Amino acid sequence: MELDIVALSRLQFAVTALYHFLFVPLTLGLSVLIAIMETVYVMTGRHIWRQMTKFWGTLFGINFVIGVATGLVMEFQFGMNWSYYSHYVGDIFGAPLAIEGLMAFFLEATFVGLFFFGWDRMSKVGHLIATWCVAAGSNLSALWILIANGWMQNPVGSAFNPQTMRMEVTDFFEVLFNPVAQAKFVHTVSAGYVTASVFVLGVSAWYLYNHRNVALAKRSMTVAASFGLASALSVVVLGDESGYLSTEHQKMKLAAIEAMWKTEPAPAAFTLFGFPDQKTRETHFAVKVPWVMGLIGTRSLTTEIPGIEDLVNRAKDRIRQGISAYDAVQQIRAASDPAAVPQAARDALEKNGNDLGYALLLKRYVDDPRKATDAQIEQAAWDTVPGVLPLFWSFRIMVGLGFFFIALMATFFYLSARRKLDHYPWLLRLAVFAIPLPWIAAEFGWVVAEFGRQPWIIEGILPTAAAVSSLGATTVLLTLLGFIALYTILFIIEMGLMVRSVRAGPQPDDEPEAILVSPSLAPAE
Repeated sequence: MELDIVALSRLQFAVTALYHFLFVPLTLGLSVLIAIMETVYVMTGRHIWRQMTKFWGTLFGINFVIGVATGLVMEFQFGMNWSYYSHYVGDIFGAPLAIEGLMAFFLEATFVGLFFFGWDRMSKVGHLIATWCVAAGSNLSALWILIANGWMQNPVGSAFNPQTMRMEVTDFFEVLFNPVAQAKFVHTVSAGYVTASVFVLGVSAWYLYNHRNVALAKRSMTVAASFGLASALSVVVLGDESGYLSTEHQKMKLAAIEAMWKTEPAPAAFTLFGFPDQKTRETHFAVKVPWVMGLIGTRSLTTEIPGIEDLVNRAKDRIRQGISAYDAVQQIRAASDPAAVPQAARDALEKNGNDLGYALLLKRYVDDPRKATDAQIEQAAWDTVPGVLPLFWSFRIMVGLGFFFIALMATFFYLSARRKLDHYPWLLRLAVFAIPLPWIAAEFGWVVAEFGRQPWIIEGILPTAAAVSSLGATTVLLTLLGFIALYTILFIIEMGLMVRSVRAGPQPDDEPEAILVSPSLAPAE
């Protein structure tokens, strides 16, 4: 990929997003887990649950602060690196982000202060409410951000205005209840819950393996395994729902994920293993499971899933129809009086307006899409195919890890129910080594969602190449290197603080009461 302004801007946003998403899942999940722990404390009055809430809350606070610092940069990138995107869809995309800041982030940030400094200044119930508000704020932030992102994947409730050359809201509730956004929200927060559950499970397993803070560790593992099992199951179920919606709204992404070069008779097979080759348009050493893809993607035995080559041919037709819409837009904009716009131009825009974005794909090859040659149309049509190999394997690694989390959580849930959490040291070591795996799965999930959408920044509406700001490549490259350096430093700082807090364990002033536990929870001699 040439390091032009488009590639560099994409790389810069990808780097900042991937760094930021290292902190988001843990914030989402830990906020709920500490709220559950404090609820048990308020209901039972047992001091060990207060100790647990404060200890895990400290780790939540470290992660929250770094997450905020990395997230702020992304907000400014929309205007600085993607100014035409902001102009084109700002009326729609800006609203959920503004609501996220005003409603969710302020709620979360306000009650975070009460959580940390209100222990001796508020009643038990009052502090519990503050803790649940932190959890609600965290999850509401994710909701509004994913509503904005879901609209980029499935642009509903909006219409193009040829006079202003902008997308405008026609139905805010359709944007709000976009099925893609709702599925992405529940799938993403469930993944965050799994991340936090594996983190709590792994840290607690390390304590238990080393016979430290045994009471806290066993109770934390019980909560994490129970919450994590339910979350891991929901991730798989809701991931299936996202795949089904892709069949309706993002057919090319689904075909690329499955390396499905040609349309197969229904129901299509699922490619379990293989090495897709985008140049030869075939998958080497493919191992296929009959019928499975058809059942997952369409939930039927008779509905076809179109292959990449068929979808490219459809894209060619849509590009040609989009050229007609582009010509109509130019006539409308050139008219000095709206009444002077030819009726034929209005009819052409009405008929082919949904394909206007496909004509803009030609901007990469020709300034005026109306002058595009057949060869350029062919090139633009093949541009609608994202990178098949990275998508193919990113998806399979993500799914494989998802099933591993179900097995891990189910195992520890069973051991917790049998009170045998400390009977298998090798399982405790496995839980410790599993701590980074949810982040790997989450990052691969982000790659599937966002890389799979290329070449569109807004599916079928605005190509990524047309959305960037008029900046110099050197400027973007230097800021990219600066962000990498800064974010790496922040990541190292967070890891250092986390490791130090885990090694230190619970606060000393909580220890006297915390060690009064039943013999069954005492460390082995």
